[in-house]
Amino acid sequence: MELLTGYTSSNDDDDKDDKNIPQPSSPPSGQTTLRRPLAGSINAAPLPSVPIAVLRSKGLLSGGPVALSTGSNLHQLAVQGPALLNDPNDAVSSFVRAIDPKTGSTAKIAADAAADEFIFAKNRNAFQRGPNNDSSRHDAALAPGEVAKEIQRNEYGHDRHFPPNYGVVPPVPTEEEHDDDDDRDAAAPSQLVATSGQKRPLSPPPTKSTRRARREQQIAMEGALVHDDDDELAYGIWAPPSASERNIAADSVTAVESGVELHPRIKAERAYLKERDRQRGLMESVEEREKERKMAHLLPPRLEGENPEAVEPTTVFHQQEEIDYRGRSWILPPSGVKGVDPLDTEDHACYVPKKCVFRFTGHTKGVHRIRLFPRTGHLLLSAGLDGSCKVWSVQQRQVMRTYTGHTAAVRDVQFNNDGTKFVSASFDRYLRLWDTESGKVLGTYTNRRVPYVVKFYPHDDNIFVVGCSDNKIVAYDATTGEITQEYDHHLAPVNTITFVEDNGTKMVTSSDDKKVLVWEWDIGVPIKYISDPTMHSMPVITMHPSEKYLICQSLDNKILVYQAGERYSLQRKKKMEGHNTAGYACDITVSPDGRFVCSGDADGKICFWDFKKTRMLQKYHAHDKGPAIGAVWHPVEPSVVFTCGWDGVIKMWQ
Repeated sequence: MELLTGYTSSNDDDDKDDKNIPQPSSPPSGQTTLRRPLAGSINAAPLPSVPIAVLRSKGLLSGGPVALSTGSNLHQLAVQGPALLNDPNDAVSSFVRAIDPKTGSTAKIAADAAADEFIFAKNRNAFQRGPNNDSSRHDAALAPGEVAKEIQRNEYGHDRHFPPNYGVVPPVPTEEEHDDDDDRDAAAPSQLVATSGQKRPLSPPPTKSTRRARREQQIAMEGALVHDDDDELAYGIWAPPSASERNIAADSVTAVESGVELHPRIKAERAYLKERDRQRGLMESVEEREKERKMAHLLPPRLEGENPEAVEPTTVFHQQEEIDYRGRSWILPPSGVKGVDPLDTEDHACYVPKKCVFRFTGHTKGVHRIRLFPRTGHLLLSAGLDGSCKVWSVQQRQVMRTYTGHTAAVRDVQFNNDGTKFVSASFDRYLRLWDTESGKVLGTYTNRRVPYVVKFYPHDDNIFVVGCSDNKIVAYDATTGEITQEYDHHLAPVNTITFVEDNGTKMVTSSDDKKVLVWEWDIGVPIKYISDPTMHSMPVITMHPSEKYLICQSLDNKILVYQAGERYSLQRKKKMEGHNTAGYACDITVSPDGRFVCSGDADGKICFWDFKKTRMLQKYHAHDKGPAIGAVWHPVEPSVVFTCGWDGVIKMWQ
């Protein structure tokens, strides 16, 4: 056997040294004659094609010196190669163990040493990203002791595209196939051309990759835009989803939604998170009690339990018939009464009333708020501290229906835009939506906070906003009972909500934090802060009929006027003084023509000012045993004003 053949050397000195070395006539028995490479080329020579361990396994090498021959000379030299890398303490190395001792096959070594880039990348991705939902794809790399797949992640966008048969080792051709290939090559000499004195096979012509070709290929991969003839019925004018969109929609479905049973470890973790959130809720309730400590003497006990239930509502109609002889409901306005636009300041002129003409009595405790029927004002709605609401007939001057559904005082009431429904907010932390005509409860809502003020959205009767004791303003959808939006920037309980600009595109709120915020509807970030170190809390804000001014009740015994619109600036010359409102949220009302302003007083008086000159015109003693807390101007009658107080009496002034 000849190894390391084909090496030559130009060193003459080495040739002379070789001649002086004595050479035996024949090599010893049991040894292989090897031709020694010339000096200077032994370091540059590659490793032998047959490992030394193979020779030793066949008995050709015993681990001792090997006789190398150069011509007729023999040398006793040490073997160079992988055998010297073995552990000196190990008689048989792992490299030798991997060789078949009978046949000398090195297939196992070749299989272990081969590196397949495709398999390597596939296993690496499996370890990094976990399994895909598709069972035909690779599996997850599991740690020792794990028996199930727990990582469910989306692999969309990470798929690599490989050419066909990438990483597949072609089979070794047999001798017959080699002969067939030789015959085929000999039969096709025309496929070879001479180039620079050498022959090479003809390469296929290069393909041009134009933009149109690439676009057509992409369209073919994504699929046709129109799949079936009836796609227009399902998708309208829009095209069906592409393949990538369908893949994204399929990946968006989680394992839980698809019905896969969770691992016990994941179930235990979710139970822990649920208990943690419950504990956090208890901690938050403690913080909320701290927020409400200022009103603790007025607030009822907190609602306990996961699903608290309100009291059973009741209603009583106090007249004989709910429908008159013409079949008209009792909530409809009388004949001859037409509605007036509340923003029309030129419909009729108004005057300051001179005396009290009637007293509405029926509440067992004080009356906190009164509201008139929208546009016509023929019905009067009152919120009592006894937990009931009443609707009065202004023309008949008697109570029509009583609505009882709260266990604590009613803080505020509000008609919807057409008066067919109204909502009541009580200190028992519940809001109830009532049908005005029948007295049925259409919905009961609570967020476990005390509602201070409630207003219907001007453009939708199914949405109303509530200012709460947790410093938030929440918007409820009456149809679903869910909170659709939260406005959380105040630092104290919210006292008033007023819709401004284009009949409700913006919202102005005030709070005990002595700030006024302006909001865009359905956007939870305020667009305007009105705050000044000299400001006091303003618990009542009323819009002027001209929609140009905001009239605010300040707790420093003043009525301030702010310009409404883009600037919201304080009109320093328009200040109305002369009454005492410190500590009370006395209501403000403006005449329909915008000429006069009326407000209650902490001493039970009502005061009238000229809006243009800011001069007080009249002051009447209206209520005893507390403040004149509510006031409202009739939208049709020119000089009719209603007031209420904590003495339980509603007075009509004319």
